[in-house]
Amino acid sequence: MATARWEHFAHEADMGVRGIGATKEEAFAQAALALMAVITDPVTVAANEAVTIECQAPDDELLFADWLNALVYEMATRKMLFSRFEVRIANGALTATAWGERTDPARHRPAVEIKGATYTALKVARENGAWVAQTVVDV
Repeated sequence: MATARWEHFAHEADMGVRGIGATKEEAFAQAALALMAVITDPVTVAANEAVTIECQAPDDELLFADWLNALVYEMATRKMLFSRFEVRIANGALTATAWGERTDPARHRPAVEIKGATYTALKVARENGAWVAQTVVDV
């Protein structure tokens, strides 16, 4: 059984984010943590406020890109960072809850602003018994 985790991978001037999990939902949630970790240490973000996010797409890869872009949108419009995610996927639709708090520049010390998820290196697949969800984000 795969251990859920996230990681970054180098990609020229941008940053790759990858989530790995026993389920597709777990991989999407771990990739969201990787996205947050590009900006700040997710451990410093309190999971105080819940935000519901919904996306729909014709395939897993586009759904994954839409998911990350929805998080970028919520961060920008709500001026929030997130540290906990619960993701449900069924029939090309994603419903998720993201927990976080308003950005505190002094405490969170954001490193960069993410503009969005790209289709570069976009992949959602089973590999070696685990689900992997990855893409490059524009910073």
